[in-house]
Amino acid sequence: MRATLPLIALLLVSGCVAPPKAPPAPRPVAVPPAPTSVALPPPSNDWRDWPALPGSWTYAPSTRAATFGVAGQPIAARIGCKAGQVVLTLLGALPGALTVRTSSTTRAIALAASPAGEIQARLAATDPLLDAIAFSRGRFVLEQAARRWVLPAYAEVGRVIEDCR
Repeated sequence: MRATLPLIALLLVSGCVAPPKAPPAPRPVAVPPAPTSVALPPPSNDWRDWPALPGSWTYAPSTRAATFGVAGQPIAARIGCKAGQVVLTLLGALPGALTVRTSSTTRAIALAASPAGEIQARLAATDPLLDAIAFSRGRFVLEQAARRWVLPAYAEVGRVIEDCR
């Protein structure tokens, strides 16, 4: 019996051992969600939200004119002074009506071909529309049926207008 006592103790102690742990479950593989198409908001009808043309105004004191565009590319717009008139020239414009939108006013003006073949609008230097353009909040828009120029109202525009007065 003495010999069986250690065997019984050994059996009892071996019964206290925990069963082996099960291997961990494999990590779930993250499946990316299926791409969903996000509808872009429709273009705003408010001209103040329209994106501005790329580029910047550059003033040339020798010609009393400011040009707008990207360096190394044809200009998009030019505003200058000739014989007491402010002359607005637009690349890609057509003769006819042009709507000018500023933060304080909206008005249609006439565009016509110049002798050099450029499409221009001529305004008296004292025209209140020029002040509205110069003091427009951040931008002004020149708009025809097929084309739109959203231009920043930088100081160069006001400088040309003041030089012409």
